[in-house]
Amino acid sequence: MEINLVAILVAAVAAFFIGFLWYTFLFQKPWMKELGFKSEKEMNSNPNMGKLLLGSFVLEVLMAFGLSLLIEADTSVSAGAVTGSIAGLFISGFALGNNYLFEGKTLTLWLINAGYVTVIFTAMGAILALLA
Repeated sequence: MEINLVAILVAAVAAFFIGFLWYTFLFQKPWMKELGFKSEKEMNSNPNMGKLLLGSFVLEVLMAFGLSLLIEADTSVSAGAVTGSIAGLFISGFALGNNYLFEGKTLTLWLINAGYVTVIFTAMGAILALLA
């Protein structure tokens, strides 16, 4: 099995960009409400935001790497997307759900976060298959 670092990096960048869209334009208000933030300024006041974003990107690279281990070189783009969506929802999304049950987090927060994970894994799966 050959590791395609370019595909992994492209998939991670795509996931990072989707995260930006997901948590700012698409679901920012309900996500902030579920986390107890009163304003965007309060949410962005973390002095470690640069480290958080860097850490997020590193984790997305690792997720893309892990997903690349499941996708064969001759996989079609649609099969890569399906593999990604299965990994995103049935593995990652439901693992989040299990944690959220015990942590007392809301269904709304789970839907936002599990939806994000499912979408990025679907996109990464398609990208990894396309560039394989």
